[in-house]
Amino acid sequence: MTDPYSILGVSKSASADEIRAAYRKLAKALHPDANPGDAKAEDRFKQVSAAFKLLSNAESRAKYDRGEIDAQGNERATFHPGGAHGRARAGGFEDVSDIFSDLFTDFRPRSRARKGADLRFRLDLDFLDAAKGATKRVTLPAGRTLDVRTPPGVTDGQTLRLAGQGEPGAAGGPAGDALVELHVTPHKFFSRDADDVRLDLPVSFAEAVTGAKVRAPTIDGPVEVRVPPGSTSGTLLRLRGKGFASRSGKRGDQIIRLMVDLPPDDAALKRFAETWNAPKGYDPRMKLR
Repeated sequence: MTDPYSILGVSKSASADEIRAAYRKLAKALHPDANPGDAKAEDRFKQVSAAFKLLSNAESRAKYDRGEIDAQGNERATFHPGGAHGRARAGGFEDVSDIFSDLFTDFRPRSRARKGADLRFRLDLDFLDAAKGATKRVTLPAGRTLDVRTPPGVTDGQTLRLAGQGEPGAAGGPAGDALVELHVTPHKFFSRDADDVRLDLPVSFAEAVTGAKVRAPTIDGPVEVRVPPGSTSGTLLRLRGKGFASRSGKRGDQIIRLMVDLPPDDAALKRFAETWNAPKGYDPRMKLR
């Protein structure tokens, strides 16, 4: 080995910190794990390690500087030792094994951070909760509870993703997500058509013939609607803005289909029908021809 100072690229007056920093930089760059199959790099790595071993010891560095030992740490032939041979560590220097431990840490395979698994579960909503939005508390498999806020206008089968509410990640990775699949229970008289709400509204014979104001349920509560005179089963009424909220926030409508309801066994209505004369040319099945 040539001059250890030259090998490390430092001057003979270099401080302990300068020698240590030079060694760490060279050793990391020349380490065999970083240069697989490179014989020259391996040889340089050995020289750098030997140079640092000599200069990191206060006594051996002093002996080398006085010419009492060579670069390999061997005593020169003209030198006759007359003092103690105990080893001393240079003030402020790390042990060589400590630096090697740091270097091997750099090359040791690290566990890759992995995102935690997603959790999937089902949440049942009634029709009005789907329309208006709701907060439901659910219990996750591990026993943890979670408040799930469903926005207005969700659909049956829709999946909500709750970021970070799944299983914990590995090696510092982020937690997975909670995937909530929504199932909307059918309503007893409302139905959904895209963003519109549909309702079949029964009306009496008199209300259909003469017209009337009647109360009709909506997802916002009952409202009064006007039944036009001469209405028949199938007549449609539209209530603007009484439907489901769309993605844009605009609400659909409520479509009301009138259904004329006749009382069973009504003698007076039967007598009226028997004496009623249809207008000339009236044919209720004209459209079927």
